Amino acid sequence: MSTQAIPADVQAVSGYAGLQPAPASVAGIPPDMLDGGLARDLSDASLALARRFHAGATMWCIAPQWEPHAHHMAVEFVHPVIVGKRALPAFALCAPDVVAQARVSVRPGDIVIAVAAADDRAVRDLMRRTPAWGGLSVWIGSGARPAAGSADHVLWIDDPNPLAPATGRFVIMYHLLWELTHVCFEHPGLLTPPVAECNDEVCVTCSDEGRLAEVILAPSTPFGDALVRTEAGEERIDVTMVAPVTPGDLVLIHAGSALTRLDPEMGR
Repeated sequence: MSTQAIPADVQAVSGYAGLQPAPASVAGIPPDMLDGGLARDLSDASLALARRFHAGATMWCIAPQWEPHAHHMAVEFVHPVIVGKRALPAFALCAPDVVAQARVSVRPGDIVIAVAAADDRAVRDLMRRTPAWGGLSVWIGSGARPAAGSADHVLWIDDPNPLAPATGRFVIMYHLLWELTHVCFEHPGLLTPPVAECNDEVCVTCSDEGRLAEVILAPSTPFGDALVRTEAGEERIDVTMVAPVTPGDLVLIHAGSALTRLDPEMGR
């Protein structure tokens, strides 16, 4: 995303301005937390959230090890503390099997946001599956970073202290994300993503790209189709090349066929 795509006031509030460090006075954030990289990540994520909410998204909040963060994030977005700001639909998911709970909750166009360490296996799995459900994934954490591509937006504090989630810096981060999302609403021209242009160098059928899908129902016969879930909804596809498949498997599909099976523990 180019700098020009991010509103100037979003850059100012987040501290992003040519990747310069934010002053200590910005939103009460200490200068050692909001460096240029995190500021840009917050700016990008806030614009993505604003576009999703504008299109009717619901945000699903997860924090398996720190459940209060899930509730706090949901309240942050659903309860406007500034007069004139709209309430945004957000819910905390706190079931023991958060992947199963998210699977029946997330609709195409929704947002899944998690607060978790990079080694949280449930959240890694959840972030991996979210694109197959048509969701946008946001991962907030600290310490060792998740693998590149683990989520659409990674908002990370490079602090190895295991008590970092209890210091209040996560609260500052998602409060700032909420504030920046509302700043983006003040720029209605940016709320509709630009339409991608086609060219003659890609496959005219499906842009020569594999799409992530999650198996819902395996074939009932050896050469039957499987029912899968993709960002576009439910589809029936040929799985001959990766058979046998079981419900919950992740596969990469192209032109109506599954090409390979994916490990939900790996990055995208």
